[in-house]
Amino acid sequence: MSKKVNGELVKLLLSDDMIQVSSTYTSNSKEATDESTREDVLSQLDLSAVIIHYQTPDLLKIAVESFKRFYPQTPLYVVDNGSDSDVVDSVEDWIGSQSNTQWVRLPKNVYHGPAMDFAARQIVKSKFVFFLDSDTETKEGGFLERIVERLESDEKNYAAGMFNRVNKRGFSTNNSSGELILQTPYMVVRRALYLQFPPFIHHGQPTLQNFREAWVKGFKLVEYPMSNYIDHLWRGTARKTGYGLGWRAKLEYILNKVGV
Repeated sequence: MSKKVNGELVKLLLSDDMIQVSSTYTSNSKEATDESTREDVLSQLDLSAVIIHYQTPDLLKIAVESFKRFYPQTPLYVVDNGSDSDVVDSVEDWIGSQSNTQWVRLPKNVYHGPAMDFAARQIVKSKFVFFLDSDTETKEGGFLERIVERLESDEKNYAAGMFNRVNKRGFSTNNSSGELILQTPYMVVRRALYLQFPPFIHHGQPTLQNFREAWVKGFKLVEYPMSNYIDHLWRGTARKTGYGLGWRAKLEYILNKVGV
């Protein structure tokens, strides 16, 4: 695990605005105090972040560096899903310079849902897990602190993120009778509860069975406007590598089309 100080944070602390004459010192001092207070809050968050990566080092670099710009103290686990050795080499050249970031390489591609499950069960030990897709760019901080506060406010609050209404096969729907789940690219889950429900699986909606069981057992999903803080490319990895869902996905698609 790297202990190196994030370069962006160093630049911030040494910026010209921080060394102005006394007329601006009070304001800048307050900003420094606010930042120090925020870092104290972050250090107390019992939360780790997880990014699942496969074959897209260019997208991963943006996802990691933009997240770390706002959350340098938050432990981040990058789980590589069996990428080719040349891709791994290119990532390892720079990922060690990121603060509190650990690279975990799986021997083969177990696909997105099972890799998320592996991270939640075998790697992360914190109370909360923030799952972030590798084709994202974090634009603003402050959301994780608020989400954890919301989840902590009620022991029945299981996970938080942006809602998506889906039918029984996991396809998005405008039908009010559809099931509410969270969008996979950016969501926070309470790990102890996650372990009580069905695991995330290899599926177009890997969280479907998990969230369905949570609702059945009386737990709640909390809506939070993640897109205000994070840009998501949508299918950034899939465009380059595909979903690898095979004939089952094609069958699900056909059955969904005919309304079965």
